[in-house]
Amino acid sequence: MNHDGMTAAYSWSSQARGAIPSRGGFSMACIKEWATLIVVALLCSCSLCLAGTPERKVYIVYMGNPDSSPERMTLTHKKMLTKALKSTTAASRAMVYSYTASLKGFAAILSVEEAASISRMSGVISVFPSLLKKLHTTRSWDFLGINVNDSRSVPTSGSDVIIGVLDTGVWPESQSFSDKNVPDPIPSKWKGECVSGDEFNSSNCNRKLIGARMYLKAFESQFGPIQGTGEFRSPRDAEGHGSHTASTAGGDLVEDASLFGLAEGTARGATPTARIAVYKVCWFGSCTDADILAAFDEAVTDGVDLISFSIGGVPVDYFQDSISIGSFHAIQNGVFVSCSAGNDGPFQYTATNLAPWLTTVAASSMDRKFISTIMLGNNLTVKGTALNTLPLSNPWYPLVAGNDVSDQSSPLQEYAKYCLNGTLDVDKVRGKIVLCYGGFRGSILYVLEAGGAGVIVVSEFAYFVGYVYSLPASAVESSDAEQIVAYINSTSSPIANIMPSITVVNDGFASTTAMFSSRGPNYITPDILKPDITAPGVDILAAWSPAMSISENSWDNRTSSYNIISGTSMSCPHVTGAAAFVKYFHPDWSPAAIKSALMTTATPLQGENNTNTDGPLNYGSGEISPLKATDPGLVYDIDATDYTLFLCSISYTSEQIQLVSGVNNFSCPQENPPSVHDLNYPSIAIANVNGSLNTTISRTFTNVGSSPSTYTVQIQAPDNVNVAVFPSSLQFDNVNDRKSFSANFQASSLASGEYVSGSLTWTDGVHVVRTPIIIWAYSSTSD
Repeated sequence: MNHDGMTAAYSWSSQARGAIPSRGGFSMACIKEWATLIVVALLCSCSLCLAGTPERKVYIVYMGNPDSSPERMTLTHKKMLTKALKSTTAASRAMVYSYTASLKGFAAILSVEEAASISRMSGVISVFPSLLKKLHTTRSWDFLGINVNDSRSVPTSGSDVIIGVLDTGVWPESQSFSDKNVPDPIPSKWKGECVSGDEFNSSNCNRKLIGARMYLKAFESQFGPIQGTGEFRSPRDAEGHGSHTASTAGGDLVEDASLFGLAEGTARGATPTARIAVYKVCWFGSCTDADILAAFDEAVTDGVDLISFSIGGVPVDYFQDSISIGSFHAIQNGVFVSCSAGNDGPFQYTATNLAPWLTTVAASSMDRKFISTIMLGNNLTVKGTALNTLPLSNPWYPLVAGNDVSDQSSPLQEYAKYCLNGTLDVDKVRGKIVLCYGGFRGSILYVLEAGGAGVIVVSEFAYFVGYVYSLPASAVESSDAEQIVAYINSTSSPIANIMPSITVVNDGFASTTAMFSSRGPNYITPDILKPDITAPGVDILAAWSPAMSISENSWDNRTSSYNIISGTSMSCPHVTGAAAFVKYFHPDWSPAAIKSALMTTATPLQGENNTNTDGPLNYGSGEISPLKATDPGLVYDIDATDYTLFLCSISYTSEQIQLVSGVNNFSCPQENPPSVHDLNYPSIAIANVNGSLNTTISRTFTNVGSSPSTYTVQIQAPDNVNVAVFPSSLQFDNVNDRKSFSANFQASSLASGEYVSGSLTWTDGVHVVRTPIIIWAYSSTSD
């Protein structure tokens, strides 16, 4: 399989974008060490041979907003394709999708030359390859304040809200998708379908799961037929990821849900009576741009109110990215879209899904962990972290370190401490517990293959996230590993045992950003803060597909209806569910108003220093507080005109914006050209090139709370930055009144790479409306 999403690709756009600051925030020594280990791991385990780039591949031709009937647009697409391929027959074979519902464009199998030819045709905004994107892979709603026993927290109605989930499909038999608590009728606005396929038909849908579609034309065009490969050629979920995200966002109440007793409780979404529609766009963990765009196109016209999207790729120009394009047209149609930020942390500039119309979600921890205690023969106990449901049958097992049981004949024996494939001596490993460094989950498989009894994994991220392993295992940090190594070296016959995990709640754990959660700054538009917000994404219990083992590998035949996994894929549907919760109370609010309510009522993470740090680059405004978001007092609203002016500010032409927005007479202002800072965004980010600073931004509030009311501002100024707000108080006489303020930021010098943060907080004595500030200086030249 050629993972094009990880390689450079040809693309065409009518105008190049501005320069982007160089990446930073981590040491080259760290990168080199990890890169070496990754290369070695690939050498040890990879059986995939890289093929040359195929001569023809699927390209997306993006043409903006629909401007005529679907039939006429499809005819236009066919004519363009025929002109480029010089054959009607060839054009018919090449066409993959014609996008005509919420956006205009098509996907087709083209050569580089044919794609370039189409890019020069009238009405084309961009032409780009359909690359592969990847998945960003209980108690969480209680933790966020939505209590199952509180009727105010869990509305019994709200069944008109429809959540669309673009993912790996759904396991419809899961109790999370039961319709026993969902009333008739299905909302009349719903126009979607429940399509049939492998082990799936229309009877699998109900009043809860009201729609299910699949999109695979582009995937099969690139990789061949899915039939007979172990996947379901239907909306049925073979991987578990889609069922997990859908049930987190809007699943029904399921009592006594657990993973073999771990995290036992009531599994549910934020609004259990919400309807769910699934759009299967991912196959074998990969999702093509062309299939994704087709799902966005239909989901909007099907009638969804919100879209949850736990998928991402490499950041690219907004209108050369299927997610940015699809979500832009969804927002135009009043559909809220939340996306995962990615799992490439803790490094900076790794966040993906960066468009300002998206709500981009980081992942944070909860007040719950899963502890698997390691017993040593010297009576020392070490607390590790794991989702270990496999008890060892004997009280003690021989304990060895990976580098002490290396295969002396292997050219890679020096890497045996990491327990990589081919580095271990089977005879020395069999029946023993092995200590393995590096935190590679694959190491577990190699110890299992060698006949090991269990594994102690050494990882600096050990205490942050628990994993399901394929044999008894527990993860510890290096400081604890030193104690274990000292014990191994102190005796000729070291022994140990790994105990099954237990659930520990409210033991002083504070919310922190997950180590894996991707960080800002925004690689495409540095003056828009990303991520926007954070939500629980560590050790989340939700529905699972019995077709996939709980450890997600073929060695393990354990299955469960519920599983515990981590990732921004898990935090994203929490925000979708919270947005659905807010929409239940405020069905007429725009996507931007809902986003603002979630962001301005969010709480900075308790477990991090929130004064004058780069915290907002980790978690945006903070952790969602769904109950507070239903009554935010004030919101920053954004309409279609605001987004068109934003596009002007980042160098899109008037002609391009006319096509994108569908506003034929639009023209970018020339006398007072808009600035990125003019976008009425619920956060403030200022990326400063030269170190000195004198920037003024403006924002406009809409009153959605009580009236009359007076709000005054409290300024937490970033270090070494002077902040002045005019006016310092705002009087609202009526609901929906709009009032503006400006804020000036001045600093004499900021060192390159320096980050400072603060906030503006407006309050009327009842509502607290917080806007985070992040300011940093960067060099305009690359390293």
